[in-house]
Amino acid sequence: MSDNDSKVPLPDLEGGAPEIVEAGPLAPTGAEDSVHRGAADLEAVFDVPVQVSAVLGRTRMEVGDLLKLGPGAVLELDRKVGEAIDIYVNNRLVARGEVVLVEEKLGVTMTEIIKADKN
Repeated sequence: MSDNDSKVPLPDLEGGAPEIVEAGPLAPTGAEDSVHRGAADLEAVFDVPVQVSAVLGRTRMEVGDLLKLGPGAVLELDRKVGEAIDIYVNNRLVARGEVVLVEEKLGVTMTEIIKADKN
């Protein structure tokens, strides 16, 4: 551990004393704040599973009408053709995008990242 490293207390959610862990040097300040970070900085979270949903549109209907649907049935959604779709990660809206066709499979390309409001 170098002299620039510091110890950061982490809260103990079960009510015990805080645990002290080793932390690396603090990020530079001032004009050096625009340090580029690569994918390697996120390596610790690469294996964390998330649920990703691309929502083309929504509609409401009664269960009886839903049960009457069959092959070839058409549902009217609340979106227009060409309108951006919503992309959710763990049920949180994170982006908007467009449906694309890639080697005969449907895909989604992100066109706008939604910045979350911090309350």
